[in-house]
Amino acid sequence: MPKAAAAVKSALAYLSWPLVFFSGLTGAYFAFAGDRPMVVFSAVYAGEVLILFLLERAIPYEQRWLQADGETANDIAHTVLTKGLVQLAALSAAIFPMLAAGLLQPLAAMQFSLWPSSWPMLFQATLAVIIAEFGLYWAHRIAHERLFFWRFHALHHSVTRLWVVNTGRFHVVDSLFKIALSQIPLYLLGAPLQVFWWLGAVTAFIGILTHCNVDMRTGFFDLVFSTPRLHRWHHSKDLREGNTNYGENVVLFDQLFGTYFNPNRPSSTDIGIKGQIAPGFLSQLKQPFTRDGVRQILGLQPKRN
Repeated sequence: MPKAAAAVKSALAYLSWPLVFFSGLTGAYFAFAGDRPMVVFSAVYAGEVLILFLLERAIPYEQRWLQADGETANDIAHTVLTKGLVQLAALSAAIFPMLAAGLLQPLAAMQFSLWPSSWPMLFQATLAVIIAEFGLYWAHRIAHERLFFWRFHALHHSVTRLWVVNTGRFHVVDSLFKIALSQIPLYLLGAPLQVFWWLGAVTAFIGILTHCNVDMRTGFFDLVFSTPRLHRWHHSKDLREGNTNYGENVVLFDQLFGTYFNPNRPSSTDIGIKGQIAPGFLSQLKQPFTRDGVRQILGLQPKRN
């Protein structure tokens, strides 16, 4: 490889994570300041997805993950349809929390009005991310440690490659559980609508970054945020590696509760689950509700009558 091309790829590896994340948040700032915040934000989000799609081909982390796995249609269906049903059929999984917040604001009578609304929005959004993260962390950890919830979360871990398109591959029950634990506290505290917008924006951009197949060198960011490197460890088939790094946006609670994992070696590409997920979108939604389906998810033989 010519030195100039190698230098460009090295620069992209170090700059791509902060560029995508902070340019996305900058775009969100202008979107939220305009008359059509959701429409403009959707365009910003689509632009960042396209950038990551191109980076996956320019500097892939795992060349093998560029090959089709036959799940692209299901991945898109789960992102748009499944999470859309949970959060009112919004345009994409990234903006569901924002639209749900708008419809649930009439529940203000149940709020305690404890939210520090006088703070600058940067501090309010940071506080919201931390409060929501506590619920997201425990929802995610419980989904790994309790069979009842794992049967739904296994759909997300069934992927054999990570790339930007399968970011939103979640079962509807899994999504509901995460939303309940992370967003209800913010509603009850009286957080304003714009705080939910910013929480949704941070979650959207961190989400596509954690799943992207881009060889990013994230360094210091690994200590604060959920990054592609940390999330690849989380998807490892080796449970000593996979039952770690539960943070959705930040890794504060992984650090506090001893589940942070970031050894000094390349993160895993041997990902997936022991069992099997049913083929087809509707079958994948139905599978966790049947006895044989659960056994299939766990890699067990179906019981004979």
